[in-house]
Amino acid sequence: MIEVLASIARWSQLAANLILLGSCVFLVIAGRDKRSLVAPWVAKFERVFLWLAFIIIAGLFVILAATAGQATGDINNFWHPVVWLDIVQNTRMGHIWVGRATLAVLLLGVVLYLRNTTRARWHYVFCGVTACLPLIAGSLASHTAAEELSFIAVTPYALHIIFAGVWLGALPAFIRLMYVYVKQNKNEKIDRYDVDTLNRFSLMAMPVMVLIIASGILVADRIFDGDYATLVATPYGWLLNAKILLLVVILIIASRVRWHWLPSFSTSKRVGEVSSVASKMQKWIRIEFIFALLLLLVATILAHNAIPAKHALIDEWPYSFRFSIIGTWGEVGVAVQVWIGVAIATLAVCMIQVGRSLNWGLKRLIVVPLVLFISGLAVALPPLSMEAYPETYQRNPVPFDAISIAYGAELYAENCVECHGHQGQGNGIKARTMSTKMPDMLTEPHTIEHTPGDFYHWITFGMKDTDMPGYEDKLTDEERWDLVNYVYALSRGYQARLLNPEIIENRPSVQPPGFSYSAHDGTRGALQDFREDKIVMLVVFSWPQSKARIEQLKQAYTQLSTQDMVILAVPTKDLNAEELAQVTAELPFPVVTQSASEIATSYALSRRTLRQPDLLGRGSNPDHIEFLIDRYGYLRARWLPSEEESGWVDINMLSKQISYLSQEKRILPPPVDYVR
Repeated sequence: MIEVLASIARWSQLAANLILLGSCVFLVIAGRDKRSLVAPWVAKFERVFLWLAFIIIAGLFVILAATAGQATGDINNFWHPVVWLDIVQNTRMGHIWVGRATLAVLLLGVVLYLRNTTRARWHYVFCGVTACLPLIAGSLASHTAAEELSFIAVTPYALHIIFAGVWLGALPAFIRLMYVYVKQNKNEKIDRYDVDTLNRFSLMAMPVMVLIIASGILVADRIFDGDYATLVATPYGWLLNAKILLLVVILIIASRVRWHWLPSFSTSKRVGEVSSVASKMQKWIRIEFIFALLLLLVATILAHNAIPAKHALIDEWPYSFRFSIIGTWGEVGVAVQVWIGVAIATLAVCMIQVGRSLNWGLKRLIVVPLVLFISGLAVALPPLSMEAYPETYQRNPVPFDAISIAYGAELYAENCVECHGHQGQGNGIKARTMSTKMPDMLTEPHTIEHTPGDFYHWITFGMKDTDMPGYEDKLTDEERWDLVNYVYALSRGYQARLLNPEIIENRPSVQPPGFSYSAHDGTRGALQDFREDKIVMLVVFSWPQSKARIEQLKQAYTQLSTQDMVILAVPTKDLNAEELAQVTAELPFPVVTQSASEIATSYALSRRTLRQPDLLGRGSNPDHIEFLIDRYGYLRARWLPSEEESGWVDINMLSKQISYLSQEKRILPPPVDYVR
């Protein structure tokens, strides 16, 4: 019950705020003629401003009270101001609420001032700008800003709300102006200034609606974070689809008003025609406004009650197929069929304009383009579909880290090598006896075309119509996910062959395996701890083969450490006490002692170069390999002394690469800690 009350409060105060903003915009447009500012309908309409301002403040207090009950788990705290005060003083949400409430009170003051002064256009401009402020503050409390209070995070959502207010909030003023002509005497004529006002608003509404859609796409892209499968498989996605459907209905009504009823109203001359046309246009705008309020309710639930798409888990994909451009585009005929479908869908959009020019009726204007658009989708989408499974979009519960990859390598050697080969190329001993060709999971984009959930399904249940068995009874759930991580590590390791000792500036792409570690000097942590702070130089070495290089890094450490970087040294095999003492004597950087073998194993998968692809047999792990990982968690450079003898032997060259990375701004968000 308390959640329902909170949703109603959020919806009502937001609707009131948007109407106040939009009404001011409409009156600014109407105020280009001074007589319009003193028109009777304006004075009567302004009376609602005070009520709207009070609704905003009242809604905020109900939201605070409901939050007190929800946060404490005690519904009785809904009525306890002491609990309210504690939330206001000690939580970020409370601090944001104070800002919103302060701005709402300021808005109330502006409305009171407006009631007691002779209005001019700048008064409505000032009131409209003030009405924007609580909306912007409200953006700080939405899902979009829940993880990061930054200008980039908040701006799209704030603009989306403000543009919505300019359009949605102005509809009541539009309706009120139409009411003047619905109730007027039949012999009265249309005031041309009112017609100009309606035309100017209608002309402005079109680009505003485009901006609403554009900002909405930016907000959705951030919330979905590339995981668009949640659009059709989670409550958040279903609510967003409902919002989009409502928007489509609204656009159809708005288009009808803009291109039919408004011109009819503007050209009405016969006795009684003005009132009749105004009545019909008012009816459609009322319907549009009702749909807009429903859309606003859905948007409110999305922003505050539904789990954001990128955090929503798809436990079971409900469809037997999915659409994937990456997985299907290379197949014969797919591109041609898709472009034909796109052409038909584009023709549907063009037919809307053709229908207007030919004065088609509403039904025909809707049905013909809709049939063409659906036909275009029917042509374009089938070739993009591919088989899917209940686990296709399951999120891997096992992090993509060195330990999981190392365990996965052992499981692969025990269960998969005979068929898939040592390096996943489908060239194992039994491959020639199989009824189907084994896929190349190393050099071909097999892991890019399929999801981790696909691989998990195949490992668990086998692949139908092939010789691959399922391992549900042989491997635990976690072991199957370890195998998935290893398969992806194989493929990503092969992609790392493009790396060399010199970084490609502003081109992060390769995600390295994460890891936790303990070192000889007592330090411990995880690779992720250095994100947003330090560049990591990972040195995978053998002893005593790497003795000279370790000594060189020890001598150069003072110079390198001034560049916001750290060195982590990882032995390729466990060192005994004597060897560890030799390595760490007066060493200024840590040598990893726990999880070292797992780290070395997982990073050895990134040993390949363009000159030495290392595709035959079991592969050969190098004795020494070094990596640079930037501040945002991406593998940016690699040096193999056995392949590139000079490279980072020149400490100045190494220092130069670190300097480049130090100066780079964030280009991509840090990689997630699981494969997807």
